[in-house]
Amino acid sequence: MYAYVEEVRMDHVPARQLHAVGGAPVRLPDPDRLVHLQFRRFAGCPVCNLHLRSFVTRHHEVEAAGVHEVVLFHSSVDDLAPHVADLPFDVVADPGKTLYREFGVEATPRALLHPKAWPAIVRAIAVALPDVVRRRRPAPPNKPEGGRFGLPADFLIAPDGRVLASHHGTHVYDQWSVDELLNLLPAKENKP
Repeated sequence: MYAYVEEVRMDHVPARQLHAVGGAPVRLPDPDRLVHLQFRRFAGCPVCNLHLRSFVTRHHEVEAAGVHEVVLFHSSVDDLAPHVADLPFDVVADPGKTLYREFGVEATPRALLHPKAWPAIVRAIAVALPDVVRRRRPAPPNKPEGGRFGLPADFLIAPDGRVLASHHGTHVYDQWSVDELLNLLPAKENKP
């Protein structure tokens, strides 16, 4: 029914209940649909925000495909709340990086130093700066909780907890796009 797509460091996710920034319970795995579990960096990260906006824009497509978006940050709920209030998916705080360790999500200076990251960093700052200057969006913290060097990671998790595909980023902007995620999904029966 589902095929493994990439090398997976973790092959099964034990059932648990997380809590979204707003307090709503988040079941992982979701017994009714696939979960795209995204590991991002810190609250207010301009590069993370740039990437998440692409998922906001196409959220209806992801939901229609039967995927529950869950995004983790290694920041506290208080730090995250002003940055993620307008996101249409579940955002979970993991300031102790418990899930980051469990899923093998790393932090390293190459997150920012890798040459492939630089165009995204410049674009993210250019997009975020006007809103920060106009006080429409809070500025990222000077010393983010959990540090600046986190690497992104993505996991596609089946309702029974199997990890169908995963990707551990090699730099700050190395994560699945919406198209890459949708291309990983199993074909639906009776699809034209």
